[in-house]
Amino acid sequence: MSQNTQAAAATKSKFSVRDICYAGLFAAVIAVMAQISIPMPLGVPMTMQTFAITLAAVVLGSKLSAIATLVYLALGAVGVPVLANFSGGFDKFVGPTGGFLISFPLMAYIIGLGVEHRDAFKGAFVTAVIVGTVINYVVGVAMFVVVAHSTIAVGITACVLPFIPTAIIKAVLACAIGLNLRKRIPGLKA
Repeated sequence: MSQNTQAAAATKSKFSVRDICYAGLFAAVIAVMAQISIPMPLGVPMTMQTFAITLAAVVLGSKLSAIATLVYLALGAVGVPVLANFSGGFDKFVGPTGGFLISFPLMAYIIGLGVEHRDAFKGAFVTAVIVGTVINYVVGVAMFVVVAHSTIAVGITACVLPFIPTAIIKAVLACAIGLNLRKRIPGLKA
């Protein structure tokens, strides 16, 4: 391949090597944070995954955080033990908590959009964090209800109510830390 062809191919790429490294780094951060897990009585563990997803979204923005999350999920789907409690495998995506996993890329993308547009639209960032979190809960509860053959009330009791206080704390911390990191990481817009 000639140098001109290589240069043309390199300019066509939407992601730089730095972007790919950041996405891989945050996929690893999500995998590590997923191991901080507290079992709950109705089978949905309290993990730090949502903290890591929010952190990735705030630091990387919409596209890169969604890619980081997809990399993390792909690793988990093929059996690498990166999901909560050092688990992995496709069965985790079709189990009672699979909806939470499936919604992570969308959650990251929405929160990332909010951080990217926080200066253009007043309240965009806070709204995006709330909407991303609500989507995570809606998809998670829906999958829980279908797989566990339960009612929506049981799904909300098992998947939402016990997690609201910690969800707020994790979101606030992830946003504060993420905005601070975003300013310090080369190649990212503050």
